[in-house]
Amino acid sequence: MKITVLKGGLLAAMLCACAAALAQRPILIHSHNDYCRRVPFYQAYAQGVYSIEADLFLHEGQLLVGHDPEDLASDMTFEGLYVEPIVTLYARNGGRAWRGSDEALQLMIELKSETVPTLDAVTEVLSRYPEVFDPAVNPHAVRIAVTGRVPEPADFDKWPAWVRFDGRWDADYTPEQLDRIALISAHFRNYSRWNGKGSILPAERERLEEVIDAAHAMGKPVRFWDAPEGVTVYYTFYDMGIDYINTDKPEVCAEFFNDFGNKNYRIGERRDAAQGVTGTKRLDKATRDFAGFRNDKLQLSEGIGVYTPTYRNDGGKGRVKNVIFLIGDGMGLAQIVAAAYANQGLTTLGMKHIGLQRNNARDAFTTDSAAGGSALATGERHDNRHIAMSGDGEPYPSLSDHFRDKGRAVGVVTLGNAVDATPTAFYGHSVERDNSDELTRCLLDGRLDLLCGSGMREFTRRADGIDLVGALKEKYAFVRSVDEMEGAQGPVICIDERMDEAASESNLTLLADATRASIAKLRERSRNGFFLMVEGAKIDYAGHSRCLPGSIVEMLSFDLAVAEALKFADTNGETLVVVTADHETGGLTLLDGDERTGRVMGVYVTDDHTPLMLPVFAYGPRADRFCGTYWNTEIPRMIRAVTE
Repeated sequence: MKITVLKGGLLAAMLCACAAALAQRPILIHSHNDYCRRVPFYQAYAQGVYSIEADLFLHEGQLLVGHDPEDLASDMTFEGLYVEPIVTLYARNGGRAWRGSDEALQLMIELKSETVPTLDAVTEVLSRYPEVFDPAVNPHAVRIAVTGRVPEPADFDKWPAWVRFDGRWDADYTPEQLDRIALISAHFRNYSRWNGKGSILPAERERLEEVIDAAHAMGKPVRFWDAPEGVTVYYTFYDMGIDYINTDKPEVCAEFFNDFGNKNYRIGERRDAAQGVTGTKRLDKATRDFAGFRNDKLQLSEGIGVYTPTYRNDGGKGRVKNVIFLIGDGMGLAQIVAAAYANQGLTTLGMKHIGLQRNNARDAFTTDSAAGGSALATGERHDNRHIAMSGDGEPYPSLSDHFRDKGRAVGVVTLGNAVDATPTAFYGHSVERDNSDELTRCLLDGRLDLLCGSGMREFTRRADGIDLVGALKEKYAFVRSVDEMEGAQGPVICIDERMDEAASESNLTLLADATRASIAKLRERSRNGFFLMVEGAKIDYAGHSRCLPGSIVEMLSFDLAVAEALKFADTNGETLVVVTADHETGGLTLLDGDERTGRVMGVYVTDDHTPLMLPVFAYGPRADRFCGTYWNTEIPRMIRAVTE
């Protein structure tokens, strides 16, 4: 992963020895006091850290590892704990630290006993293995960095060229001496008292940045020792441009930086594909054609506009003629907040009537999209995988049926596969969400005025042998682009494969465009009013992929659709807008950010759904009915009640 936030042009000037590692990693992790691990060397090595530290004493002619003289033991030898494992791994990995990788490994040796004899003993041992420790022999050799009792700079050349040293940021090195400096280290407590909780004080940050800038001006990476630990610290140090994270918890630190490009986002930041996912977890049958998220496609040059409603009819007692029901699949409060911080505002958060809904499935604590979407469509709790159908196989009428029976036009729009769980809950019935043949046959009853989504495969590649497209063309105009919907005559099915692509700058408005076109089409279809369900399907996909950039960009796409709904509600005066989700995906939590720049940092605790309660936003006449806490099944019941 290419680092874009380091200061002073460090990457261009950094040592060739670590350039490969930096090109692929967000940060250089240093396993401090590594010999204190339960399994020295191997425990940190397994995390893929860049640097591992061993404290050495020359004791009775042996190089022993330990922090203090009283810690020394005859079986804690430098050769046994570090040299022999490294030599063995290099032989196994074809002369590299990691097989098939150009990433470098640094062994930092802290001299605890007298400098000259201890360092002489170290070089004598390591000189036996030039193919492992001498870059002149093997360009992939382990990098040796000596710290602690470092010799005077004038004496650096008394030891082999492959022995390099820890330096000071305020030292005045000659060019030759500087060439022997591997990194710059400094004592954190000389510049800050921060304990890692909350935010570092600006004045203390400035003092640390002075050291960072000085080190980078030398073309050297920088490390602070005796620093606090924790995810807030790790990200703060990353953001400041500190190159080495000095840690006593390499597993925790490595996990934090693992897949780092998917845990942070800022609009306007350039990203490449290597900085994040290039594929995503396949979900159910209907999502098999989804190509996944790529962080180079998720970058936005600017945020989206935020619509401010008029509130003219908001919460009033007027007639509800139209209902626009927007469902963010997988959208929890954290997804909303992340997008709001990144964009510095959302239209959705301008809605004043807010409730909370529980969403457990009937047969499981955590719902899937089938049970969650069906509850929102029918007002009945469902078993997972069931689509608008009881456990006994009895179909439940949906909101689409309710409005159709009242002579109002009905539309279903999804920024995903039209045969996926949530959209089918509004037009189909089945005890198995993946039974696309059965679900699409439900369209033959002609009770929809509009269907829009992707997934032509589900209509044409069938096990039941039915020419479904031919049969549907007798009832619907069948178009292949959102742009063609308004011009189509009569009821319309739009299968636009662009709806299956991850949101990006080029297609960010697609769901909003489909929402606007659908409103126009449904108004044309009925003077009595309409019901429109709009799904932001791939907020869920991003959660399954644990991709924060994807969550944010898909949320922004969804928010643009919410804005279209509110704009229409303001011009119409008889339209209720309800916004909620079927479930939350990923257990997203936000760790850090910057409200001035829109930077957001977040992690997911799972790649699956969670049973978190979900916000419900309502706008327009009778919107006040949606305040409070209730089951998801109450939402369609309230919609029915206010439209009676």
